[in-house]
Amino acid sequence: VQFGLDYGISNENGKTSSEEVTKILAYAQAQEIDTLDTASAYGDAEKVLGENDLNEFRIISKFMPPEQGETISSQLQKSLERLKKKNLYGYLAHRPLNVFENPLLWKELQILKKEGLVKKIGFSFNEPSELSKILHAGFIPDLIQIPFNYFDQRFKKQIIPLKEQGCEIHTRSTFLQGLFFVNPDTMNSYFDEVRPIIKNLQSTVKNLSGSLLRFASEQPFIDKVILGVEDSTQLKTNLDTLKNAVKLPAVEHKISDNILIPSGWPKN
Repeated sequence: VQFGLDYGISNENGKTSSEEVTKILAYAQAQEIDTLDTASAYGDAEKVLGENDLNEFRIISKFMPPEQGETISSQLQKSLERLKKKNLYGYLAHRPLNVFENPLLWKELQILKKEGLVKKIGFSFNEPSELSKILHAGFIPDLIQIPFNYFDQRFKKQIIPLKEQGCEIHTRSTFLQGLFFVNPDTMNSYFDEVRPIIKNLQSTVKNLSGSLLRFASEQPFIDKVILGVEDSTQLKTNLDTLKNAVKLPAVEHKISDNILIPSGWPKN
C-alpha cells in the first residue's frame, strides 16, 4: 500500500519513492520473497510496481465493485497493463459482499481463471461475517486474505477448515498498521484498552517486530504473511529480527473490535 499511498499510523515518511521501491524489490528477491500483494485501490502502486522487472514474483491484485459499464475483466486488463503482466497469480474481491450480492461476478471470476488470466481467485476480508456469507453462498475461494495478528485472531476458527480444503491463506496487518510500535505515552485515549499491553510488550520484548512476525508466520494454517514496508532498510531489519524472535505470551483477554478494525480509529 505504501508504494501508492501515504499509509499507516506509524508511517512518518509518506509514500515510498519509486527508487526505494526498486531497492525493496531487489532485496526481497535476494531473500527469496516470491509474492507481491497490491490492488487497484492502492493509488498508483500497480504502476510503480510495473516499472520494475516482476518476472520472479507472483503478483496478487484486487478489484473494486464494478461501476456502471465496467466489468471485473476490464479492471483486470487495466491492472495487467499497469503491472506489465500477462496474467496474475491471484485476483481478489476487495469488497467481498459485492460479490455475495451479485453472484454473476463470481462466475466472471471463474471465467477469468479458466482463460488463464488468473491462477487463483478469492476475496480480501475485513470481517468474519463476510467470510461466513461467502461460504454460505457456496463460493469456495482458492485464496483469501485476512487480518491476523497477536491481538486479532477473529478468523481462526473459520480458516482452519478452509485451509484443509486447499484454500491458500494470506494474512495482513501483522503489526496492526504499526500500532504495536506507537509510543504508549502519546497514544490517543481511544487505545486505552491496549495501552498497558503495548507498553509491556515494548519494554519486555527486545525484537518486537520479529516476534510479531514469528507469531503469524508460525501458525500452521497460514501460508503467507503480508508485510508492508516503507524502505529496504526496514524490510532488512524486520527479516533480521525474525531470526532472533521470541515466542510471545498469550493475550489474557479478548481485544475489542474497536481496536482490531483500523477503519474505526480516530484520524489523529
